[in-house]
Amino acid sequence: MLEKLTSIIKEYTGNENLVLTPDTVLITDLGMSSFDLVQLVCEMEETFDIEIPDRSIKSFKTVGDVMSFIDKQ
Repeated sequence: MLEKLTSIIKEYTGNENLVLTPDTVLITDLGMSSFDLVQLVCEMEETFDIEIPDRSIKSFKTVGDVMSFIDKQ
């Protein structure tokens, strides 16, 4: 799961040198805006064939939060 998310985030940010852990903070550590996060969620929905409600996006602070959400789907 972490490898797949890392791949998605690397592609989205264009930074192939990113090293992500479950503790990586999406906005602070990756310099993402809330708009970037929404765009990233769209990519994750396509990749994992899931639907992520807008209200759930607010709970995504770290890569681990995203992994937990996807695991529950």
